[in-house]
Amino acid sequence: MEFEDDAFVLAARSHGDTGAVVDLLTAQHGRRMTYVPGGASRKMKPHLQPGSRVRVAFRARDDSQLGSARLEPVGEDVSQLFDSPVALAGLSAAAAVVQGALPEREAESAVFIAMEALMAALTDDAIWPAVFIRFELGLLGSLGFGLDLESCAVSGSQEDLAWVSPRTGRAVSRSAGAPYADRLLALPPFLLGSQAAVVEGDVGHGLALTGHFLEAWVFHPRDKPLPPARDWMIERLKRSGLL
Repeated sequence: MEFEDDAFVLAARSHGDTGAVVDLLTAQHGRRMTYVPGGASRKMKPHLQPGSRVRVAFRARDDSQLGSARLEPVGEDVSQLFDSPVALAGLSAAAAVVQGALPEREAESAVFIAMEALMAALTDDAIWPAVFIRFELGLLGSLGFGLDLESCAVSGSQEDLAWVSPRTGRAVSRSAGAPYADRLLALPPFLLGSQAAVVEGDVGHGLALTGHFLEAWVFHPRDKPLPPARDWMIERLKRSGLL
């Protein structure tokens, strides 16, 4: 089996004296683990950081094998792309969530496109945290765990949706959910339409929302915690006054 594709690096670890095993999110061939000869070299290491964009030429005897790959960096290494350490923390968190959530060898072009959109947003600290939340919502949807935010689970109304049931992932209106507010997850208005502004508190509520369902529906069934890189990103957002 052979293919060439665009990819983002999700993780990498040294293997042997000069090589590296690299976890990739490819555009057309899903998540792939592969051996990269020379991946531990001083020249390649900066381009194997989480979130780095590469062009991959992959080869294996069959689709079940680890295989080997040649990687060509696309653009600069990620440390040079952003002036903000918190944005780099966001990129690392996104890569870690994708690595932990996606199965191998299943095409997920929508997740790759969402990663591209997040990369473009990371240059603006005022924007990217909200994009990150939408990214995680899209990831849940791609895995078959999309939230139903179209109408109230109790009344069917599409007006004044303010909560999400932590059990079903369905929206609940403000009036219907008021008696149970302490048991429901807050629904930031910006997730209901592209015209809604992101206001104070929305990012924290959004990350709590996506984090709950990622943990309950994706990571916990696999006996995994949410990635520490995500917790570190949240801490950096708090320190930077963005959360």
